[in-house]
Amino acid sequence: MSELVTGEAVALELRPARLPSRALAVVVDLVVALVAYIVVTTAVVAATSSLDEAAELALSVVTFLLVLVGGPIAVETLSHGRSLGKLACGLRVVRDDGGPIRFRHALVRGAIGVVEILLTFGVVACIASLVSARGRRLGDVFAGTLVVRERVPAGQGGFVPPPPPGLAGRFSGLDLSAVPEGLWLAVRQYLTRMPQLDQQISQAMAGRLAADLAGCTGTPVPQDMPPAVFLAAVVQERQARDARRTFGDAPFGGGGAPSPSPYQAPQPVQPLAQPVLPPVSSAQETQEKKAPGDDGRPPATGFAPPA
Repeated sequence: MSELVTGEAVALELRPARLPSRALAVVVDLVVALVAYIVVTTAVVAATSSLDEAAELALSVVTFLLVLVGGPIAVETLSHGRSLGKLACGLRVVRDDGGPIRFRHALVRGAIGVVEILLTFGVVACIASLVSARGRRLGDVFAGTLVVRERVPAGQGGFVPPPPPGLAGRFSGLDLSAVPEGLWLAVRQYLTRMPQLDQQISQAMAGRLAADLAGCTGTPVPQDMPPAVFLAAVVQERQARDARRTFGDAPFGGGGAPSPSPYQAPQPVQPLAQPVLPPVSSAQETQEKKAPGDDGRPPATGFAPPA
């Protein structure tokens, strides 16, 4: 099982999709693409019946490339890795580190998919998927992507501890373009397993990963910040950027109470202060306890007897 984080910045452990589910998704996508190709080809032939044979041949090639090649690429790019077949089977294409794919990833997958799926009737893709430990075809290998299962049973999610409060936006100006995908995956796996590691081993791994990350970004680790906190803050910044790229300017993170952070000791809960009542004087207490008429005089009724 691979530990990944989705483009929507939801930390999960997603299992790589295997050949049966991927084949079913490909069949659904091919059926939809073939239906669209037939419809578009019929419309083009009817509209260009007066052209010569060479022009019709050129239009047929262009239609093939646009519908059967460009169509899946556009769908995967706009849907961030979810085609109709993958959506029906609960699958999604992500980067090696679990982030959302971009146009270049979909372009490489689509271009190589013409050879290993369309021209060879899926034989090359099936062999590559069976040989790969994570079920990847050649298009995934060259594009640096992975097809994962989005629908996992409850209770199997991996939680990435958030950084301490107050660090949001501190690394907003950091250049993360030079960080390789393998390093992101290693950092996330460390943060997920950090509570299970020995303290000395955890500190050594955090220092090494923080040094590698700082070398890729060109920004040293702050002196007043532990390496594990630096890793968590930078990962949170990257997830926020992926979320903004996916959903626009929607605020990153859910509402409600903030999640507890393992990087700082929990603060003790202060008991509620008891309300302080003003002291009651002895004369007031005696007056409250005294019954009407105890001073020998009749209680005032507001009625005056006639003279």
